[in-house]
Amino acid sequence: MSDKKRSKNTIRDVALDAGVSIATVSRVVNKLGTVSKETEERVQQSIDRMGFRLNAFGRGLSTSRSYTIGVMIPSLSNPVFADAVSGITQEASKAGYNVMIAATDYQHAAEISTVSTFLERQIDGMILTVADPMHSDALDMLEAAQAPYALIYNQVSKSDRLTVTVDNVAAGDAVARCFHTQGHRTMAMISGSFAESDRAIARRDGFVTGIAALGLPTPVIHEVGFVNLDIEPVLQSLFEDQDKAPTALFCSNDLLAISVISGLERRGLRVPDDVSVMGFDGIAIGTHLHPTLATVVQPSKRMGEVAAQCLLCRINGEGGMQSTLLPFTLRLGESTGRACKQLPADLQTPHKSVHRRPAQ
Repeated sequence: MSDKKRSKNTIRDVALDAGVSIATVSRVVNKLGTVSKETEERVQQSIDRMGFRLNAFGRGLSTSRSYTIGVMIPSLSNPVFADAVSGITQEASKAGYNVMIAATDYQHAAEISTVSTFLERQIDGMILTVADPMHSDALDMLEAAQAPYALIYNQVSKSDRLTVTVDNVAAGDAVARCFHTQGHRTMAMISGSFAESDRAIARRDGFVTGIAALGLPTPVIHEVGFVNLDIEPVLQSLFEDQDKAPTALFCSNDLLAISVISGLERRGLRVPDDVSVMGFDGIAIGTHLHPTLATVVQPSKRMGEVAAQCLLCRINGEGGMQSTLLPFTLRLGESTGRACKQLPADLQTPHKSVHRRPAQ
């Protein structure tokens, strides 16, 4: 078989032919011994039949450096990820590294495809955000290939999966307590798909737990897609019965919160007079809107810098790097305010921003 023909086949093709995951092919290629003998033989048969070139995949098969870092983020349209990439690029440049960037649009298949492509191009390591770090084929591939990586934004999961993020659970709890301080007793949350974001799950959990600790009714939770924000049916459901409608809405990210505010205004509801809205991320555009957006600010650029520093240490074989929780801040803009009903005397003092540093 000619080299030209052989080069057309990738690890994805081998996995499809063998009827296994890309991570399984990676384990076989790198001889980690974590698959059954039968599966290993089937994968090897596909490799032989398709002429897959083993030296095109896996760090274990190459000793040279490319001085390139792969960066995989969920979206190029959300400014919060651009801030992180800015921090990553800055630190990588200092160390003489180039950066390759790819977005997955929150798709599981795109995570696998992107990691596979980066590995085939012999990147020295990756910084990435995945949907579910506890059950990720993409991370399994990196580990099977013995490729250094650092997660960003993802919640701390397995102890050996280093991540740089904020305490999303604590942040969700802080939002609940902020709304409570402003006199809100009926709250709800509109979130991006939980199947596509462990951060959204953590923010929901903190919000729900915080509300329960305050002795308030369990909030209604709605999910929408990250790419197509179809919020109109959600708002219809939440506000069709005014007697049960929430006076405060927590949105799992700022872009969603901005869309929700627009949707509320189309329904004739005033923000914050009728409904308070708080987002999550702290994107700069939120400060230029009217009303200005109340939000949980996470230090995205700093997160990118720290993630790059951690990855470079791993690439250089330096130990001691651990998952890092950076502090978040509540930025109270004009989109939140006191509940319409008269507040008790002890709630008349405006709420101050929260700056919390979770335990390391």
